[in-house]
Amino acid sequence: MLAIFRWRRDPNIYAIKVEFPTAPKSPWTGLPVTSADEWAADVAARLDEELQTGLVRRSRRTIRDGYVLLDTRDAPDVCPAGFSISSVPLDDVVLSLLQRDDRKRAYGSPSASVSTLASEAGYWLAKAGMDVAIPRQLIVEAKLACWLQAYVDNARGRPFVGHAAASWEDRQRTTARLDLVHIRPDIPSEVRDALVRLTVCQVAEAGALRVVTAIDDPELHGLGFRPANGGGLTLHTSSAEPLSDPTAGA
Repeated sequence: MLAIFRWRRDPNIYAIKVEFPTAPKSPWTGLPVTSADEWAADVAARLDEELQTGLVRRSRRTIRDGYVLLDTRDAPDVCPAGFSISSVPLDDVVLSLLQRDDRKRAYGSPSASVSTLASEAGYWLAKAGMDVAIPRQLIVEAKLACWLQAYVDNARGRPFVGHAAASWEDRQRTTARLDLVHIRPDIPSEVRDALVRLTVCQVAEAGALRVVTAIDDPELHGLGFRPANGGGLTLHTSSAEPLSDPTAGA
């Protein structure tokens, strides 16, 4: 049977197969259960744990009857071997000021506090030779939707090897723009692809119905971006046009 659900503000409707019980045991803990309600509660608890640890992002996807059917069996890692990707951490003060300035954006320029703190954001990426001007400006303008960093997967989490940033195009936050994706010249292109794919996933989870970009790179076509009217590329995040990846099925 299928468990059907939505995840955060993602526009897709997801489904995952759940084996019908053949014994009164929890599918999560393996311990005995005494009722169907207890069994269903453990199914929900296990699904919640899986979702919190990246189920939607790491699963193989098949479009079926309007649902995105997720399958974790033999699914490859979200990040290429030897690398990790995470959000660029922003200070809580920065986030709170951004929210306040977002509400007041129509009444004047961003506060000096935001500008000052933005000038320090991602300083470790700048030290690694990456241009952080765009995401810092997006912070100042209260438009930053996502900023991801890629680094070598080791005990130190160093060196940093790439980053990507996206912004909100509209006040309703239904359209995101991929503003930047960059990796060092000696880094495999799979890291760049993963940065783009995870950026799209993150803005979709925040409610984006489409992602647009002016970045002219043929590799984006392989990830599902298509030419847009008026120039640039666009990708729809709904299940009708899923983000392409090597694990996608038809």
